Amino acid sequence: MKSEESRQHSQNDLTLVIGATGKTGSRVASRLTALGRKIRKGSRSTTPAFDWNREASWDACLEGVTSVYISYAGDLAIDGSTDTIRAFVNKAKSHGVRHLVLLSGRGEDEAQACERIVQESGMDWTIVRASWFNQNFSEGAFITMVQSGKITLPAGNVAEPFVDVDDIAEVAVSALTEPGHAGEVYEVTGPRLLTFADIAAELSRATGQRIDYQEVSHDAFLKSVEISGAPKEVVWIMDYLFSTVLDGRNAHVTDGIERALGRPPKDFAHYARAVAATSAWRKSA
Repeated sequence: MKSEESRQHSQNDLTLVIGATGKTGSRVASRLTALGRKIRKGSRSTTPAFDWNREASWDACLEGVTSVYISYAGDLAIDGSTDTIRAFVNKAKSHGVRHLVLLSGRGEDEAQACERIVQESGMDWTIVRASWFNQNFSEGAFITMVQSGKITLPAGNVAEPFVDVDDIAEVAVSALTEPGHAGEVYEVTGPRLLTFADIAAELSRATGQRIDYQEVSHDAFLKSVEISGAPKEVVWIMDYLFSTVLDGRNAHVTDGIERALGRPPKDFAHYARAVAATSAWRKSA
């Protein structure tokens, strides 16, 4: 499994966490820090700043770095992502980076093309392939729907094994700090399939309030996203996810989390109860 198998991760290794303000990146960064690992956060708001659209910003961020957690802004399915990932991988290699951990998209052909670039880099690599996050309902696009008591999406009855972001982060951190993960593709899911109607029922149980799922047409949903003032990239990714990825291709659970961590993944109900105990889903006055 290349050099990663023959060396112990050192406390002096420096890890660049790209997307350090995002759902997974922030958790990866905090876990690495708690373990006493040296990290450099990479985002447009950090110093040095990291911007996927400004290749000139990458060198300062990669200086002295031995491993990188790659969370691509937007989605790896976005047009041009393969060119950007290829350029970044080449730059990382030139700086002496030894290990790349890529957050990839489950069931996305474009994301798998980016995976191949990482796999063929000549560096150690680990792929963490995920799809729908539990936290989309508390930290993402669907939180206001939960607060309003009505989840209106063009999802039909397609089931997904929603995965917890904390599990994703733990897998990534294990790959970055422990031997044995180089050359592994961890396709990560939750422990069971849930439709969006099932999600609404779980949220109702957790909050003690009625939350319904109401199917809307794809066009009507996109129109509402546009009217909300969402950036065009968000509109695009919502279109892509609901028109392409949510077609049943991912309607099966996998053992990625168990293989990586030696334990089962967290269930959506556990997540929902934990969030319900906070003020995240409290309706605005």
